[in-house]
Amino acid sequence: MFDKVLIANRGEIAVRVIRTLKEMGIKSVAVFSDIDRKSFHVNMADEAYPLGGKTSAESYLVMDKIIEVAKKSDAQAIHPGYGFLSENEKFAKMCEDNGIVFIGPPPSAISSMGDKVTARRIMEKAGVPIIPGLEKEGLTEEEGLKFAKRVGFPVMIKASAGGGGKGMRKVLNESEFSKAFRQAKSEALSSFGDDRVYIEKFLEEPHHIEIQILGDKHGNVIYLGERECSVQRRHQKVIEESPSPFIDDDMRKKMGETAVRAAQAVGYFNAGTVEFLVDKHKNFYFLEMNTRLQVEHPVTEWVTGVDLVEYQLRVAAGEKLDIKQEDVVLRGHSIECRIYAEDPEKNFMPSPGKIERLITPSGPGVRDDSGVFEGAEVSLYYDPMISKLTVFHRNRKLAISRMLRALDEYVVAGIKTNIEFHKRVLTHPDFVKGKYDTTFIDNNIDYLLERENVNEDIAIVASLIRYYNSSFAGKVKEGKKTSSKWKDYAKNCWII
Repeated sequence: MFDKVLIANRGEIAVRVIRTLKEMGIKSVAVFSDIDRKSFHVNMADEAYPLGGKTSAESYLVMDKIIEVAKKSDAQAIHPGYGFLSENEKFAKMCEDNGIVFIGPPPSAISSMGDKVTARRIMEKAGVPIIPGLEKEGLTEEEGLKFAKRVGFPVMIKASAGGGGKGMRKVLNESEFSKAFRQAKSEALSSFGDDRVYIEKFLEEPHHIEIQILGDKHGNVIYLGERECSVQRRHQKVIEESPSPFIDDDMRKKMGETAVRAAQAVGYFNAGTVEFLVDKHKNFYFLEMNTRLQVEHPVTEWVTGVDLVEYQLRVAAGEKLDIKQEDVVLRGHSIECRIYAEDPEKNFMPSPGKIERLITPSGPGVRDDSGVFEGAEVSLYYDPMISKLTVFHRNRKLAISRMLRALDEYVVAGIKTNIEFHKRVLTHPDFVKGKYDTTFIDNNIDYLLERENVNEDIAIVASLIRYYNSSFAGKVKEGKKTSSKWKDYAKNCWII
């Protein structure tokens, strides 16, 4: 096993990895940009080294700097977390070339699954079901339109090298195709430096379900159940749960075995996720493979009792999996809410700024994976995630109740968050029944943005104004400074 590991990431995932390293008696090395000098992960690590710069392009994406720090600190391995360099085959190869273990899959697997067109071809050859689509080098608008008319609208145009909803357009009819095709190519080029796109038939009422897999370097691969990830906005996940309320044991087994076959087709080891789209008739199709740890991995850890980061480390160190498929049993139910610094009422725009007050939930069956603290700054330079809030209970109904309790305890002042939005989702009748798909937010956006207790908010603001007028009016007339005292008072009122 390793003595020292560098985490090439920031925020809550860096903190998450450091915690497992500490439990395993492994020293941790953090890296940080100028913006993150006082961040939580820097304070938690045994050692920390500056990368310089403000943006990710100047810091966390500079491979040479990270390799240099790994050598300087005598780190034997690098954990990439997710995002940044986690799915960069060049970086994985650089680690190998410098005698540093990359805690992830081999570069060849990253390369094969990183390009969606290549991945589709590999999966089709391996007998993994794929969505009817058209992919080819130099795909033209005319060729794409011809295919779309043949399979029938709607269709999806997707960036070949992309992810996270970038370079993706849903096209409802022929009149929209030309504009959407050009926009997808342009966004793909600006986001990934590659303007190639491909086209897929759009599935009606689709569910986004992913299978967690784990493999070692000795050819053993297992699956650890599924995660339902259909509550999305702009093709990005907001709430995940495990197990899925949509699939049964037989379907879980079929999807799991298919995911294992997909991993074996590219010689995969370490943790990974095979993502599927499932139509309303429960036909499932390969979507993509994420060759890294997922943001939503805690829900799988809750229901399986498996520490995925621990097994990532053990696999990277060459150990065989000590878990067989028959040992994997799903118990209870887990839900994750991604807590973002964003304003749902303004199209979920980021809400950067200083966290003036922070109270995080706790108690039975509650886990808050966070990389911030009271007084921390949420920067415009990085993803505005505050934390991943997960809960566990013995069934789905109780898990929803527990999550609502946890969200009620969550207090973040100074910036806007999506906490209230999560409460609206969790209490929506369709979510409660487990009858929802990837169109859930779009179809219910008015309900989900509807504010509760508006009269109560107005009463609180009116009381504050009255307090201000009665307490400070005289001092204002005398020309005395009261602004700082007023600000201190307002700061302690969590509603502000």
